[in-house]
Amino acid sequence: MVNLAKWSIVDYHKMIEAGILRDRNIQLIDGELVEMSPEGVIHAAYGGSVADYLRQVLVGKAWIREAHPIILANSEPEPDIAIVKLPKSKYFQNHPTPQDIFWLIEISDTTLAYDLGKKKEIYALGNIQEYWILDVKDKQLIVFTKPRNKNYLAQVELSAGLVKPAAFADIAISIAKLFEE
Repeated sequence: MVNLAKWSIVDYHKMIEAGILRDRNIQLIDGELVEMSPEGVIHAAYGGSVADYLRQVLVGKAWIREAHPIILANSEPEPDIAIVKLPKSKYFQNHPTPQDIFWLIEISDTTLAYDLGKKKEIYALGNIQEYWILDVKDKQLIVFTKPRNKNYLAQVELSAGLVKPAAFADIAISIAKLFEE
């Protein structure tokens, strides 16, 4: 039997500071260094478009972060979009933690299995209260809520209409606008 050595967030930050991971798209996922694929054109376009739309809808209510780290127990993933609590100034000291996060979004063009698998697992374990997957190929939004252990108890798939984030029940987000090209 082979055992993999797991890395801590402290070890990961030391590697970053030492320049060991320079010029590599690496994320710490469940204690393992995972090399991520470069972002494709469609993925980048949807990510920017969705982030711009959410900035309009949530102005003054949340900060929209694009592809920046968050801190979980033994992971430091970089979700495509993180909707986090204000003020922005608190993130000059630390990356957002689960208590700071309203919800996370992954844009899934070629990564649906990973986003539905490992990413969903670490977000649920991290107690991220709401997790969205924007499935670009099937033009549907998959919303997960009620994290429990390595999974979410509630899942809804939407291809039209409005969605109300759990943290902002007074806000309605248009599914059509999320997929607008």
